[in-house]
Amino acid sequence: MMNIMLISISISISILISVAFYTILERKVLSYIQTRKGPNKVGFLGILQPFSDAIKLFNKNIVSLEFMNFMFSYISPSFSLFITLMIIPIISFFKYPLFDIKQSILFFFILSSMAVYFILLVGWSTNSKYCYLGSIRSVAQMISYEITFFMIILFIILLSQSYSFTQISESQNMLYFFWGNMILFLIWLTSCLAETNRSPFDFAEGESELVSGFNVEYMGGWFALIFLAEYASMIILSMITTMMFLKTLLNYFSILMMIMISYSLIWVRGTYPRFRYDMLMNLSWKSFLPVTLFIILYPLILFNFIF
Repeated sequence: MMNIMLISISISISILISVAFYTILERKVLSYIQTRKGPNKVGFLGILQPFSDAIKLFNKNIVSLEFMNFMFSYISPSFSLFITLMIIPIISFFKYPLFDIKQSILFFFILSSMAVYFILLVGWSTNSKYCYLGSIRSVAQMISYEITFFMIILFIILLSQSYSFTQISESQNMLYFFWGNMILFLIWLTSCLAETNRSPFDFAEGESELVSGFNVEYMGGWFALIFLAEYASMIILSMITTMMFLKTLLNYFSILMMIMISYSLIWVRGTYPRFRYDMLMNLSWKSFLPVTLFIILYPLILFNFIF
């Protein structure tokens, strides 16, 4: 048990360090897309830039508002990061995950759904109407896309006949689930962007309307924890995408695909403009949900009709 805890902590620290370099990768990719200079001042080619940013953020003073609920404002960003990192033990970094439970997908369902509550708590606890408005928009967006998100996972469960990520990986020995399910794969990637509040679905942090959304009153270490939770969830979702559609993380091809998926989340931000909010909801309820339901229910109805 002690060894499992040490391995889990070391993997969590590795992911947090990878988040630091993922941010500098994003800034450099966006700078090349926008034909300008990226972060290249601190260290060799800007390698020390994320560490200098972390030191700057965690050394800042935390100023609380007059009517802020300080206890909830203090614990909400921490729990948001903690919930994200709790997904790590069920991911198959080795032949089997650290906690090889038979219902690991249900465990992932619970943890990913709990993130909504902490975002709402972050906005509510400040007693600021701007934070609260941003959190309400974020929760509405995440709930809308979680339905499509979970329906696609349900389809993968039907294909593998299991609730375990390990069994899903083993059921792709003959053929990857990516082949034949490319439409679902694209819908899944789009839902991942909406789940993590990434552009072009970053209405929770729409700078032009809300000035950073639900975290507008958070500074220093609070903002850093929310920032870490967002980027760590992007990396973890890239791993889960690879496990669901491309078998596992144990071979070089899958690792390369995971890197390409993580890169595509950055590339989309520098390419597509932000949607309108009504277009966001129409895309979820009028496009993605009917297509996903049709893809899932049509084979079942056809199978029952034939047999």
